Amino acid sequence: QVQLVESGGGLVQAGGSLRLSCAASGRTFSSYAMGWFRQAPGKEREFVAAITRSGSSTTFGLSVKGRFTISRDNVKNTFYLQMNSLKPENTAVYYCAADPLDRIPLWSPFSYDYWGQGTQGTVSS
Repeated sequence: QVQLVESGGGLVQAGGSLRLSCAASGRTFSSYAMGWFRQAPGKEREFVAAITRSGSSTTFGLSVKGRFTISRDNVKNTFYLQMNSLKPENTAVYYCAADPLDRIPLWSPFSYDYWGQGTQGTVSS
């Protein structure tokens, strides 16, 4: 089992940046595919981005492509989401998730077994 703890959320103005981190417990972090999802009030959980076990492949939601990047550090057991050119509609609780079985598709929340508690990201206009 793995525990995930997100950090780095906060309040930023439109056009600004935030960097979210997801720290994972356990020794097998490098064997997990990792994903970021977000949920705004009154909306369904939305796929943001994901990365394979090795970090060699990434995928992004259409609304964030070109503005967000993801990376992982398998030594530090940490997963990152760099969010640039933020917009008010990006305001949401951001969750990281771990898939121990490297399932596809990575954009589906059903591919993930473990979830963090979420961190709030708020973008003001």
